[in-house]
Amino acid sequence: MKIVIIGGVAGGASAATRARRLAEDAEIVLIERGANVSFANCGLPYYLGGVIEKREKLLVASAKLLRTRFRIDVRTSSLAESIDRAKQTVRIRELATGRVYEEPYDQLILAPGAVPLRPEVPGSDSPRLLTLRNLDDMDQIESLLAAGIREAVIVGGGFIGIELAENLVHRGIHATLIQRGPQLLSPMDPEMTQPLLERMRECGVTVYLNETLRSLDTTSDGVVVWLESGRAILAGVVLCGIGVAPESTLADHAGLEMGLRRAVEVNEQQQTSDPHIFAVGDVTEVSDFVLQDFGESPSYVPLAGPANRQGRLAADAICGREMHLNEPGVRYRGTQGTLIVGCFGCTAASTGASEKSLKRRGINYRKVYIHPADHAGYYPNAQPMTLKLLFDPQSGRVLGAQGVGGTGVDKRIDVLSMAIQAKMTVFDLEESELCYAPQYGSAKDPINMLGFVASGLLRGYHPQIDVESLPTPEQIASDASVPMILDVRTPLEFAAGAIPGAVLIPVDELRDRLGELPRNRLIAVYCKVGMRGYIALRILLQHGFDAVNIGGGWTTWRMHQK
Repeated sequence: MKIVIIGGVAGGASAATRARRLAEDAEIVLIERGANVSFANCGLPYYLGGVIEKREKLLVASAKLLRTRFRIDVRTSSLAESIDRAKQTVRIRELATGRVYEEPYDQLILAPGAVPLRPEVPGSDSPRLLTLRNLDDMDQIESLLAAGIREAVIVGGGFIGIELAENLVHRGIHATLIQRGPQLLSPMDPEMTQPLLERMRECGVTVYLNETLRSLDTTSDGVVVWLESGRAILAGVVLCGIGVAPESTLADHAGLEMGLRRAVEVNEQQQTSDPHIFAVGDVTEVSDFVLQDFGESPSYVPLAGPANRQGRLAADAICGREMHLNEPGVRYRGTQGTLIVGCFGCTAASTGASEKSLKRRGINYRKVYIHPADHAGYYPNAQPMTLKLLFDPQSGRVLGAQGVGGTGVDKRIDVLSMAIQAKMTVFDLEESELCYAPQYGSAKDPINMLGFVASGLLRGYHPQIDVESLPTPEQIASDASVPMILDVRTPLEFAAGAIPGAVLIPVDELRDRLGELPRNRLIAVYCKVGMRGYIALRILLQHGFDAVNIGGGWTTWRMHQK
């Protein structure tokens, strides 16, 4: 059997080495357009920032290693130009010599990845407008930065843009980030990105939201960046991180079925519409692991983890991996979009469905927020975080989760990612047993706390109103049908800032002042993060009042006001 793989890096290299481990007698040919067959593209911004000091650290597996250890025929600096499906051949061009030849295959794996998008504006052909996809791009950017650039503009507020901003600041370069939409990190819900935005601005990054690039004027020593607002920024380089598109031209011209965003359609074995051609990684359309159960499956999620798994799976399918007793057949279960980014000590992470995606598809959900510390508060250096949980209002099944804060966000989102994979419920989170010592967590871990709050809501012990549903002060004063807002914090906290229209009765005085509250009106209570509000809620409910807690309290309300 002869397996030809187009593209290396995550998906292609994983497929090649997995195929060799399963089929020692197979002929495996790996075609890679670049000079490096497998490198850590997620590490590129950190080399530019000096965090990764040696370029060779980015090389995951060299062509020499793949040839000697795995007996893979690696051909770098070679471009796959076309596929003849009838003859089962690929037309290859050697970039160094120009030689063109036909390479036959029994099974073909496409792993060309994705191509960075560039803005279509006047001046976008400027040599000062660069993208970051591979080591050659990195070297080109590094040469400009090393020349003494002091100002850089980043277009796009996604992962690459945020990581570039942080690393440019580490090098002493002022970074201005331009984001078309109203928030950073568009896969996440807007309020959950606010702490990250604030942290970036605190650390010197200039961030413009709801702003777009209009044109570029290249000068002898830099580029003038013109924005739609009329603002002009003089920079030494413009780095573009507005997203990627599947590099699917080869597959498209071969007549393979295409899906969302012109990504290649594949089945659960990563097989395309041609039974002899497989596709993996950023070139493919995927099923959304959560939304597929609601009839909303096709998605495009270019992430390294899924690409690696798909590469292994395609090799398994081709090589006929033997199944064990309780193992399902070779199939890709779908992508749930687990992601994380760090910037200046602030971490933002997400897994599963976002509130935006659930709303857009009309899927019923409930949500809760908590604001715990990463470990026991009495142990030094506890760091705050915000966790948001989305779940099915009938079954309690966990649909999605997001977190933002300092240390420990990654741990909680990883746990919640596995909960989503296992289709666990909020009731399961209550009972989760996680490791505990004061420097690592709390006896009641934030995962348990999410379960307590969400399950209490579903059981009716902890009725809740979302901050988006709160009335205005004018409505409170004139309309008895809207909730009264009750602040149960201290007078000092109340004086420092409160939800407009709120009345203050500290929780420790509440039992003695129940006569001040109406019995014919819904009362929405809140504190800083929710715990005192919950205690006040239970007091009110057991004294016959109609009451709800404001989810996440004052902290969540403030996150929604930005």
